[in-house]
Amino acid sequence: MSAGTGLLSLVVIILGLGVASQVLAARLEIPSVLFLILAGIVVGPEGLGLITADAFGSSLPAIVGLSVAIIVFEGAFHLKLEKLRQTPREAFRLVTLGAIIGLIGTAVVVHLALGVSWELSFLVGSLLIATGPTVITPILSIVPVRDRVAAALETEGIVNDVTAAILAVAMFEFIIAGETQVIHVLQSFVSRLGVGIFVGGLVAGILWYLLEHVDISASNAVQNARLLVLIGAIGSYGVANAISQEAGIAAVATAGLLLGNANLPYESEIETFKGDITLIVLSFVFISLATLLSIDELVSLGVGGIIVVIAVVCLIRPALVLLCTHGERFTRQEQLFISFVGPRGIIPASVATLFALELRPTNPTAATVLVGTVFLVILVTVVFEAGFARHIAQALNVIPMRTIIVGAGRVGRGLAKRLENRGENVVLIDEDQAQIEKARTAGFTAHHGTGTDTDDLLSAGAKNASIIAAATGDDDANLLVAQLANSKFDTETVIARVNTPGNVEAFEELGVQAISANDSIVQAMDNAVERPALADWMSEIERNGDIQEIEVTAETLAGKTVRDIGPNLPDGVLIALVSRNGESEIPTPDFTIQQGDHLTFIGRKQGVDEAIEQCHSKVKA
Repeated sequence: MSAGTGLLSLVVIILGLGVASQVLAARLEIPSVLFLILAGIVVGPEGLGLITADAFGSSLPAIVGLSVAIIVFEGAFHLKLEKLRQTPREAFRLVTLGAIIGLIGTAVVVHLALGVSWELSFLVGSLLIATGPTVITPILSIVPVRDRVAAALETEGIVNDVTAAILAVAMFEFIIAGETQVIHVLQSFVSRLGVGIFVGGLVAGILWYLLEHVDISASNAVQNARLLVLIGAIGSYGVANAISQEAGIAAVATAGLLLGNANLPYESEIETFKGDITLIVLSFVFISLATLLSIDELVSLGVGGIIVVIAVVCLIRPALVLLCTHGERFTRQEQLFISFVGPRGIIPASVATLFALELRPTNPTAATVLVGTVFLVILVTVVFEAGFARHIAQALNVIPMRTIIVGAGRVGRGLAKRLENRGENVVLIDEDQAQIEKARTAGFTAHHGTGTDTDDLLSAGAKNASIIAAATGDDDANLLVAQLANSKFDTETVIARVNTPGNVEAFEELGVQAISANDSIVQAMDNAVERPALADWMSEIERNGDIQEIEVTAETLAGKTVRDIGPNLPDGVLIALVSRNGESEIPTPDFTIQQGDHLTFIGRKQGVDEAIEQCHSKVKA
């Protein structure tokens, strides 16, 4: 077999296992990184021996580097500033104070448990700072936590990937050169970070100008835009690395963050394209690096290795998370979820492997400790923290209640889009496979089924649903769905679309909240004719504003008047309505809020979100 044919076979095996891992992960609702690593072990030297490090020759570091660049860029591109604004203080603490605590804490434990030098201990500690988008993104695709939790984990992963890669290189140079002054490590770290930020910012500026102001094509604009962004990501990585080793990670993270928040043309198409590319390289990187795993190196650490893992996972990580997220923004359950979902990813594995290759000729013991410790922590955290992330989230009750919409047609998808924009965890059900494909193409979670069967609703998560909406074009089906939701699941809110006006009364007699399509259209048209200013204003609210209802469950607002609360609300946000015991009214300034009241906030979207956060109340979708 020729070398080319052998390499092609390797690629086919890896990509085949990657796709199988993704499908299995989706079916079992377990993050794909677990199956990718297990697949790599099975086909690697410790398993069937189908793939070895020698099979890639000297090209493996370059392939892994480019793959990591694409993954980090995609993760940074996905991190929107408006999501980050939900946890600005906590995210900043995690990537600064948290990283310092993780570095020092891990170094101390490694030094004491394994009896190695402080220099090697801090090298291991610098690598194990990183969680990274390679492991966090697959987890968040399976575990739909609230935006504030996702933002904290994504920000920490992206920034600490950069920190770990650059700091580890600086530490390694410190060890190799035998320097005695810590200032040299700091200078190396800052210079590499600066190079990465400069190159990433420059590339982002060039790409933004090309996409915004240059006619890149009349017929293939979308395709060219996607390719430009991909080339820009790889180019920024290569240029920065050519200037300073490992500065490329900082460059792609900077470029991705800037471009992802620049409101680019064809942004949704670019995101979809990058997501597909990332799935491919994610599979390749994890399976390839898992083949480098050596059981002998893990076993050689003995009891000391187990102590390091327990300390990192059960002591250091929870301590730094609880300290950095202290305050009222996160619930205790959310803090614990962040604490116990911090698996280490590709950056520690790839960088540790490169360093070990350089250390083995002169210091084989240090190389074994470095690779063994890093891979042991990666393996344990991926298996237990990534593999059981959904179970941890369910045990801590940090997954938002689901909204189930039966009917994935235009009405169902339109409702799903509105609810997901407000942070709801939406699942669509439809018996028409074509509608299911449309919903999935639009990015929604969709189940195939009628929705009129209890098993269909159970498989979609009806036991954990706060809202079930029947939105099909069949009134009989909608009525049956609503009755099942009320009788079998005791769902908090059940609403049904009524297509024939004469059926509204039948729905209401059975206790179902009915929304008449005919009446809704008539009302909208009447508003456009008789109240055009109101109609225009409601359209503007849909684009830039928001209306949200919350239930006063804490003592934060109870006993206060609207006059007391008003000055503390963000600018442009008003309490438009108060509902109590089924009765609603527009409150006067002297209206006193009571526990159990429902308040309707209206205003700018960001302002409404901030008002809800200030009130620390349960959002009623």
